[in-house]
Amino acid sequence: MANILLVANLNCDRLLLLNKALRTGGRFHYQDGGRRLGGGGANTGIGLEWAGHKVALVSQLGRDELGDWVLAEAGMQGLDCRRVQRHEGSTSEILLVMTPDGERTIIRPERPRFQLAAPPRWSEWDALYLNTSAEGAVSWALTALPQTLVVAQLAKDDRSRPCHVLLSSHSDMHERTTLPRWEFAKQIAGEALRYFIVTEGELGARLYRVDGELQVPAVTASVVDTTGAGDVYAAGLIHGLLSGLAIEQAMQEAAIWGAYAVASETSVPGAALRLYLQGAI
Repeated sequence: MANILLVANLNCDRLLLLNKALRTGGRFHYQDGGRRLGGGGANTGIGLEWAGHKVALVSQLGRDELGDWVLAEAGMQGLDCRRVQRHEGSTSEILLVMTPDGERTIIRPERPRFQLAAPPRWSEWDALYLNTSAEGAVSWALTALPQTLVVAQLAKDDRSRPCHVLLSSHSDMHERTTLPRWEFAKQIAGEALRYFIVTEGELGARLYRVDGELQVPAVTASVVDTTGAGDVYAAGLIHGLLSGLAIEQAMQEAAIWGAYAVASETSVPGAALRLYLQGAI
């Protein structure tokens, strides 16, 4: 359907299942849930691949056995990993500490410096998705904006994210700015910004644009694991927009994808989403 370029992390997630909720000074038992493919690149890309799009990843991994394993797992899911760079260091596991209520805490090492190469020929791509701290991401976005849809996740800091659609979550926005949200988003994304979307968990997502705001409700789901839900929501939104849906309808489609994500035991999309995309459920 569409050619989509994702600049996002590929991870090996190590799942630690705690016996109770985290609290200061507490003692906890855990079960080792093993390692699994994760990161925004996989979490977003796999659902888009299932929806019939051609998805390529730009990321970075160590030149070691664990990096080989991550690449192999991503490749088996149909993702084009030819643009993944390898550095001489090791590939570190990302620790996902999961409590019985499905909430998770992420513990990861500092990532090595990642410098993007020259931008690709944007006429060959229908969408660019940015969820990265890689150097050069701003230049890529600026060159892509006139030619292709650019969707970006708000960074943990206030770095520039030139894009048409900016995504964030309520938790990331908490006490972040005193500015009106549309004004804040424009400072981050620039004049090309069309929509700023803030996901709000079970309350759905709120859309901000130049002419006002509106709430799009969530889809009811039994929460098993919230890891990667925001990434899968982004995938559903990109799919909706590339399918020609208006922004409100694209957000409704994204809400469906997000509901399947939180009901799955994995951070990458679960089998139920694939069945939905195949029209089986």
